[in-house]
Amino acid sequence: MTGFPMTLDNPVEWQAPLPAESDVVVVGAGVIGVTCALFLARRGVAVTLLEKGRVAGEQSSRNWGWIRQQGRAPEELPISREAIALWRSLADECGEDIGLAPGGVTYFARTEAEMVSFHQWLVHAREHGLDTRLLDGAQAAARIPGMSRPVVGAMETPSDMRAEPWKAVPALARLAAREGVTIIENCAVREIDTAGGRVAGVVTEAGRIRAPEVVVAGGAWSSLLLRQSGIDIPQLSVRGTVIATQPLDEVYPGAATDDKVAFRRRQDGGYTLAAAGFHELFLGPEAFRHARCYWPALRADPFGTRFKLKAPAGFPDAWGLARRWSADRETPLERMRMLDPKPNARVVREMPRAFGALFPALGEVRVKAAWAGMIDAMPDVVPIVDRCAPLPGLTIGTGMSAHGFGIGPGFGRVLADLVLGRASGHDLHRFRFARFSDGSPIVPGPAL
Repeated sequence: MTGFPMTLDNPVEWQAPLPAESDVVVVGAGVIGVTCALFLARRGVAVTLLEKGRVAGEQSSRNWGWIRQQGRAPEELPISREAIALWRSLADECGEDIGLAPGGVTYFARTEAEMVSFHQWLVHAREHGLDTRLLDGAQAAARIPGMSRPVVGAMETPSDMRAEPWKAVPALARLAAREGVTIIENCAVREIDTAGGRVAGVVTEAGRIRAPEVVVAGGAWSSLLLRQSGIDIPQLSVRGTVIATQPLDEVYPGAATDDKVAFRRRQDGGYTLAAAGFHELFLGPEAFRHARCYWPALRADPFGTRFKLKAPAGFPDAWGLARRWSADRETPLERMRMLDPKPNARVVREMPRAFGALFPALGEVRVKAAWAGMIDAMPDVVPIVDRCAPLPGLTIGTGMSAHGFGIGPGFGRVLADLVLGRASGHDLHRFRFARFSDGSPIVPGPAL
């Protein structure tokens, strides 16, 4: 591996021949697709995992590396708890150092209103048996000493963890391959093949694979691919900018955020930094088409999204991008092998300064690397994880809304059981495909 984050300079690791048939085809080799394929293989299923670029090449290697239960929608909490246990076992089974470490997650409150929201969420934490606790201002200052700004209090979940995404997801892919999953990179799926009104396989740039079951876990590209089959989901993608610092003294072993800067201790001795509660939406045709769906989330958090006039050429919601195509010709999926957006230059300048100002004893905070990723988002900030009733044989796992890395193994396991018709062990009503078309109100998850 050439470093982080992943780019197309990373060599292709998986070049298996295209099989003529498979029991299941999984589209998208991020953390959701990789773990879904792994758990299917453990059920004795022949699985082919297809990726148009590189395993974990997009958001699965570009995220913050938080493995958290704290702040999630109540319906996600049981799956988040399962994911915590799965991360521990999978890290052992990988036989590789993925940077998995304890440390907890802490949210600082600068206002009493924020503490009220923490108290409200603590009810859900207690219902699900989490070790979340509230700290007053003095306790919070003692928990992470050396902060230059006082806080009203904090919320902390000590059992939350961290890992290095660009190491972890490729390691999981190698584990999946050892357990029988066929992985093929640089192989875009152009369309889902159908016969008799149900899934019959996929058509790829390298040819056709017959399969009675297909899982779409394509991150920011899922909506565009599903549209070829007449499946419409209100999915958009937003840009998040991330900075890695040079090594610094440890101020906290886990991950934390206040109203300005989010930070996580890294395995290399530095910190991952990002602007707290900040992301950017590139306005395009789909953003305008689905604007009504996103209004509740924008109203709940009006200052968390910054709007850009247009997406770079070739991005999923770029103006002029083909929305329909013929499967016998090159598609936008092949022309954009990997979303590698430029980071926001202002965020790259300001976050190291903000982190240094918060912890002045650290001295100069120097940047080691900066990058950005496109986060697949849904209007209610929770994913679609469901069988697709309009097209039997299709299962959808997308729209993780910045939660995908930490919760990934949990939803990967759930998707595998959905494909096989097994009980998931969780109430998945909140994540159903039909919630955007059955008249249900759009209720955003917690903005925590």
